[in-house]
Amino acid sequence: MSQPKEKRIGRWYFGGLASAGAACCTHPLDLLKVHLQTQQAGKVSLGQMAVKLYKSDGIFAFYNGLSASLLRQLTYSTTRFAVYETLKKQYPSEQNLPFLQKALLAGISGALGGLVGTPGDLVNVRMQNDVKLPPAERRNYKHAVDGVVRIVREEGVQRLFNGATMATSRAILMTIGQLAFYDQIKQTILASGLAEDNLVTHFSSSITAASIATLMTQPMDVLKTRMMNATPGQFKSIADCFFFTAKLGPAGFFKGFVPAWVRLAPHTVLTFIFFEQLRLNFGYFK
Repeated sequence: MSQPKEKRIGRWYFGGLASAGAACCTHPLDLLKVHLQTQQAGKVSLGQMAVKLYKSDGIFAFYNGLSASLLRQLTYSTTRFAVYETLKKQYPSEQNLPFLQKALLAGISGALGGLVGTPGDLVNVRMQNDVKLPPAERRNYKHAVDGVVRIVREEGVQRLFNGATMATSRAILMTIGQLAFYDQIKQTILASGLAEDNLVTHFSSSITAASIATLMTQPMDVLKTRMMNATPGQFKSIADCFFFTAKLGPAGFFKGFVPAWVRLAPHTVLTFIFFEQLRLNFGYFK
């Protein structure tokens, strides 16, 4: 019974569906992470920020921008998972790819996913941060599609890709940290005979990959968030944003690290658990 399951192959869209499902569960943590990263001064903790949001706008404030988060996952994650899995299928199924090759494939997949997902990412960051602004300064996008349309109409198409370089660079590191490391850790566990292709293996591999990915991407995540949430003309370049953040010291590049890990760890775990369950139950046999 277990042998056929081992040979099940995931379909190209499973990654996007799994990531969207995970986003629905972890969106409040993602929103808190954005709020912590965009504050320039002060040391508001995760708990204090959560209380502040709840008191000002109620429980629904934690799901502000959910539609944009889903748009981002359905573009960004669908692309990177689909490209990564498609590239892996070009090699014999019995061949275990070396880690460097996995990392290369993941990097290519992440670059494409980061570019495709930038518009959704931009709207996501703006909608999450909107509740923190004074009422007169809020953009008040009705939903993700409204945000995209208004950005094109009010700021031009090119604005949709504001921060694309940083988002793509981060996506490369994130995809290596998540997909390549997850595959490698899972492969090592299965080869050792310590566990089978089951929930325990998927959880162990994904929680470790999430920790690695958070460490790799946090500095770029901070810069990307600042670039995307900046007012027109606030930063002349990525270097300008870098030096602006550097004024806070080295810790400025890791602002929001704890909520980033708290958000990314369950998101990564849920994504891969959903993905593996889709693969094992609805994948096709090669």
